[in-house]
Amino acid sequence: MKRRLRWVASAVVLVLVASAAGRSAVGQRAAPPSMVGNDACRPCHQAIYDSYARTAMARTSGPAFPPLEGSFRHAPSGVSYRVYREGQAALLAYERDGAAPLRGTQELKYYVGSNTRGRTFLFDIGGFLYQAPINYYAARGVWDMSPGYAQLRRMELNHPVDATCLFCHASRVQPPRTGTVNGFAPVPFLQNGVGCERCHGAGSDHVNGAGSMVNPATLTGERRDSVCMQCHLEGEARIARAGRSEEDYRPGDVLSDDVSVFVRADDAQERRGAVSHVESLALSACRRKSGGALSCIACHDPHVQPATADKAAYYRARCLACHAPKAARHHPSQPDCTVCHMPRLESADVSHTVVTDHRIVRTQRADRPRAAAVDRLVPFGSNAPDARDLGLAYGEVAVRGNAFAAGEALRLLEDARRKYPDDADVLTRLGYLYQAKGDLETAEKYYEQALKRDPDRGVVAANLGVFYAGRGRLREALDLWRHAFEHNPQLSELGVNLGKLLCGIGDADAARVVLQRVLTHDPDSPTAREALASCKGTP
Repeated sequence: MKRRLRWVASAVVLVLVASAAGRSAVGQRAAPPSMVGNDACRPCHQAIYDSYARTAMARTSGPAFPPLEGSFRHAPSGVSYRVYREGQAALLAYERDGAAPLRGTQELKYYVGSNTRGRTFLFDIGGFLYQAPINYYAARGVWDMSPGYAQLRRMELNHPVDATCLFCHASRVQPPRTGTVNGFAPVPFLQNGVGCERCHGAGSDHVNGAGSMVNPATLTGERRDSVCMQCHLEGEARIARAGRSEEDYRPGDVLSDDVSVFVRADDAQERRGAVSHVESLALSACRRKSGGALSCIACHDPHVQPATADKAAYYRARCLACHAPKAARHHPSQPDCTVCHMPRLESADVSHTVVTDHRIVRTQRADRPRAAAVDRLVPFGSNAPDARDLGLAYGEVAVRGNAFAAGEALRLLEDARRKYPDDADVLTRLGYLYQAKGDLETAEKYYEQALKRDPDRGVVAANLGVFYAGRGRLREALDLWRHAFEHNPQLSELGVNLGKLLCGIGDADAARVVLQRVLTHDPDSPTAREALASCKGTP
């Protein structure tokens, strides 16, 4: 008697990656100058090079060794972690005793984070880059779970790190291998930290005497602000515009030409996100009364990080540039203006972390309770939102379980589909939304259209294969799953389904290879262990 197999839909947190082909179709540009790295700037700008090297931005990524050694036990999963060094290697060890024992190590290859707030470590398995499940939080000197891991009941080592994750922490980030989101060879980035060219533009023409660099201080309005916004404006959702990506942005451009950023209505008033400075500053009276002249670089010199003992006087001088002479006599016993007007508050989205309140409040006030109205998304800035971008933003919120966002996304994206009938991002998100509603026939239609436009969408292939397998179209499911799992080993459900199908059609040896690969990338997967144990074949 044949055993009935249950097919598990892959995780519905869909990663929408604009294809390179799509980018070339809209807003095509001449070949830009290439990146040359900080060392090419050094001969002419030695003093700036030296001072910038000591800033947090310059130190926000690099090789993992030497690590910050320590240990931590995560009670919900029962897993104990230890970070340590062994020779020239930085290692993460994990173990759990009991009914489901677990033990292993991963070599940590890179860190991200300047250690001002904290530091995250990255490792790779077979050239696929992942985020370590534990973070070091510098402000409190503690190890704890990384953002996104705290509530897990089992250990996960398969949270992918893609190019967008590295965009704001490293320079000269390399494109992932074709068909993958987190497969890098041989290295994910060529320069540690945020380089000079992130703010001044690619320098190959300049070092060859054929062009000038961008000076953000000479830019005005949104072009000036976009230089900082490319990394310091996170919002609720960042959506690459049709045919564009955030990698297309160049200093001197307007960021919203490449990326639409959406925030919850009144969100900057209601909570403090770890990357919320731009939203908060936009609400400040200082910014509004200046007519937008007040910008990030009015107070922050990116080339200099003042010493801790000098910070109060350094930033007070920035305040007095606009508020003297009255402010000079204001509270002479408290020289640090930020204590009252830019207090440090607990971050709303990253534990053990505080953020500086950039609303520049006149008097300290408690945050108000959040209202239901903040489920509404609005574009940051003055640009009117395109239905496609707003629909994709709501769709991104919908995968977190927000029913209002799901309804708005479905309405907007069905409208956008008529304008963008070949947009794989729109088709992918519509497929998910109909799948979540239980309308599998419509979901299948949209998934098929999305794969026709972009065959390398692993989650789409994983979920479409579930539909096919459920109706007995096993050969089609097998073809989809094989291709998708080869390029997306982080999708454990996909690998388990592929292993079960191979075992069910009598290819137990191939099934065990697939399931062992799942466990290499996700060693605490109970479904992979069960499938491997139940698949019998040639020893």
